[in-house]
Amino acid sequence: MIARTLVLQNEQETEALGRQLAEAAKPGQVIALTGDLGAGKTTLARAIARAIGICGPVTSPTFTILQEYDEGRLPLYHFDVYRIDDPSEMDELGYDEYFYGEGLCIVEWADKIDDLLPPSTIRIHIRYGTEEDQRICEISQRMESK
Repeated sequence: MIARTLVLQNEQETEALGRQLAEAAKPGQVIALTGDLGAGKTTLARAIARAIGICGPVTSPTFTILQEYDEGRLPLYHFDVYRIDDPSEMDELGYDEYFYGEGLCIVEWADKIDDLLPPSTIRIHIRYGTEEDQRICEISQRMESK
């Protein structure tokens, strides 16, 4: 398991983290975001989207659950599973085609579907820091066995 904790002082540092994640992103990558309401999940998702070349609006797809973007370096599949009551509801979306496909998946409120996430998922828990704009990001990823 690879794990690290970052203290982000402002939105610019969140955008920088998004750029780092986007630069390392490859087809079939899943990034799982968790944290309280308003902690910065959508802000980080937007930063990643911008860094892979998505220019249009990027908002949390709370009501549609999934928003697809095709204009970037990789297709981006942005999930917001806040309204999912049972992980089996993800079957209707054909989630596995996205999670194991050719694009990058970002999943907000990922703890609601934790058992469905691939083993190599990058997990980022965002929480409030001690200062108003400060966020603490706990990032972990399981090492893939060879």
